[in-house]
Amino acid sequence: MFLFAGLGNPGSEYKGNRHNTGFMAADELVRRYNFSAWHARFNAEAAEGSIDGEKVLLIKPQTFMNNSGEAVRAAMAFYKIPVENLVVFHDEMDIPLGKIKAKVGGGAGGHNGLRSIDAHCTPNYARVRIGIGHPGDKNLVVPYVLSNFSKEERRILDEELEDAAEAVPFLLSGGTAEFTSRLAVIQSKKRKG
Repeated sequence: MFLFAGLGNPGSEYKGNRHNTGFMAADELVRRYNFSAWHARFNAEAAEGSIDGEKVLLIKPQTFMNNSGEAVRAAMAFYKIPVENLVVFHDEMDIPLGKIKAKVGGGAGGHNGLRSIDAHCTPNYARVRIGIGHPGDKNLVVPYVLSNFSKEERRILDEELEDAAEAVPFLLSGGTAEFTSRLAVIQSKKRKG
């Protein structure tokens, strides 16, 4: 079984924030793969389903970003999910909007959700890093991640999340490198389309 965790902050006031990109990715996966309805579990919203024959539990921690690791650890412990089967979807300022990269392990890079998961679990999990761009000044980071996408930015993001969802089966079967290369193929076909 795999555990997918989309990171964000609970509450309607944060719904469209850049920092909630992980929640948006989770919603797209639920839609695309016909997962169960969201329900409360592990201090998170949870949905179950399967992707390419693999069972997947998808969660959106409701602990606020800084404590995301509590919900992730609880779900992993309950189902005895090894860290190799944990995939975290999150916003990434070091990647421009419209780009997604994936890797295993690494630092938190100032992302408090990742820092919490690193502390509660281990840093050695797969990360799907969804680009939101950088405001250009470190003093503007907090208001930037807690601001909403513009209409055009949201259109770009939604398209990107659809492409990533299409490539997710390769993440399960071939890991982050396979996911990244298949995502590039999907996107280049669309551009040529």
